[in-house]
Amino acid sequence: MFSLCVEMRYTLGGRGFHEKKSALWTLFFSTLYLSAFTFGGGYVIVSLMKKKFVDEYHWIEEDEMLDLIAIAQSAPGATAVNGAIVVGYKLAGSSGALVAIIATILPPFLILTVLSFLYERFRSNLLLSQLLAGMQAGVGAVIASVVWDMGTDAVRQKNTVSIGSMLGAFLAACFFHVNVVYIILCCIVLGIVRTLLARRRNRR
Repeated sequence: MFSLCVEMRYTLGGRGFHEKKSALWTLFFSTLYLSAFTFGGGYVIVSLMKKKFVDEYHWIEEDEMLDLIAIAQSAPGATAVNGAIVVGYKLAGSSGALVAIIATILPPFLILTVLSFLYERFRSNLLLSQLLAGMQAGVGAVIASVVWDMGTDAVRQKNTVSIGSMLGAFLAACFFHVNVVYIILCCIVLGIVRTLLARRRNRR
């Protein structure tokens, strides 16, 4: 597994055509699998990317994945595609980003193409509506599980600013119904301020 991780990180470093090809195929099938069997939108697939690439494969560090998820969720566009871009680029550069995008888009494109022809037949089907309702419950559980894991890691680091930001964002969104865009912008500003202050301390 460690050797595969090394291949993924140094794919663009000219370590050989076969190593690069193997790394990209692994990234493609991993992302394709997540996209094909994930229901509930971009937030779910990004969460499962964390489980796949951090917890299972150990290709990305926990802190790095948190940064990548933050970028994916705050950038314009579909969260699933953004997540594929940042994760693929982190693992294998521009080639990895392109491969991850194709693997992420391909399953929903094919499924929606087929469903568009059958929509009139199944939209009033009681069994299918109940099936979708059950999927919604499962999606909520998956998101809650990953949020718990990431939140626990933030608490373990005992970083008061991160913990305060997390609690503040939760209260603002759930109790005061603040627009998520404003919450993200405030977190971006806070992150910039923290980075600038840290650099000044290091210079001293």
